Amino acid sequence: MSEQPLVSVVDDSESVRESLPDLLQLSGFVVQAFASAEAFLTSSAAEQTKCLILDVGLPGMSGPDLQQELKRRGKTIPIVFITAQGDRARVEVSATDRGSGQRHMRGVYCGLLFDRTHDEGARDAGSPTDCLRG
Repeated sequence: MSEQPLVSVVDDSESVRESLPDLLQLSGFVVQAFASAEAFLTSSAAEQTKCLILDVGLPGMSGPDLQQELKRRGKTIPIVFITAQGDRARVEVSATDRGSGQRHMRGVYCGLLFDRTHDEGARDAGSPTDCLRG
């Protein structure tokens, strides 16, 4: 049996770090959670992650800053941005300005994220399932 791809969640909210991985694991994903961009970068998960679910408004290195750092390091991990702020424009501008070529779900709320993991018609919008598709 082959090992499942790793989905990493980076969010400063403890409740998100506890609940989102649980929900993703119920959907069959292997998940690791991190409280900061810096913690993710210094972990072995940074090399193993196949999909990154990333909070936009992290303290310290922000989600878009982490995206830029990964790009600088030559890492092309697909990213699903999430935000509790509902600031869709901020996510869209940050992702566009950084020109990563990565897929983004902008202004994602957790309910929508999980609907998309099970809704075949919506998978092209950037769910973890989309990230992990071959």
